[in-house]
Amino acid sequence: MKRYLIAGLLVWVPLGITIWVLYFLVSTLDQTLLLVPESARPEALFGFHIPGLGGVLSILILLLTGVLAANFFGARLITVSESLLGRIPVVKSIYSSVKQVSDTLLSDTGNAFRKALLVEYPYPGCWTIAFQTGSPAIAVAGFLDEEHISVYVPTTPNPTSGFFLMLPRSRVHDLDMTVDEALKYIISMGVVAPKPRAPPVGRELPAAASVLNHRN
Repeated sequence: MKRYLIAGLLVWVPLGITIWVLYFLVSTLDQTLLLVPESARPEALFGFHIPGLGGVLSILILLLTGVLAANFFGARLITVSESLLGRIPVVKSIYSSVKQVSDTLLSDTGNAFRKALLVEYPYPGCWTIAFQTGSPAIAVAGFLDEEHISVYVPTTPNPTSGFFLMLPRSRVHDLDMTVDEALKYIISMGVVAPKPRAPPVGRELPAAASVLNHRN
């Protein structure tokens, strides 16, 4: 009986969480329909609600914004809008900070969250996974004796909270896993481990493996 119960949980838990996340995303994106006049909404035109239509509208808005920002007149309009926002005291601080972070994360040339690392934290002998976010600011780097890098150590199971650290480059180890694999590993609290990759052809086997092969 216990075995069947666990088997049922293994089927329904991931499925239920997936459905819940999708429902949350669709419900959130459907709020964009509030931008549409009430007479043009699906409820008024067809007499019933169409789930996911707000997501389609959100994608169209993003695409149109991208097309607008890619041409000269659109870029000029965005520059003027940013200049106006920069003159409002409180809005200026919030907008500039959010824009700088989004530009760093979404830029193709940026290094933020492009690499998974293994760091010794919070005390010697205890290891955790972190993501490289950049390098220390010049004002900070002047007080450091050797090369340091900036890393973000996420918490589990919620990786949106965490700790910002500046660690010596010599004490940070690059991991042979993608950022997506590292996030899954963190969110699952170590349950969903990345699949091992086959070593490149020509790489020498570790000493222990060589001894085992010799005995066989």
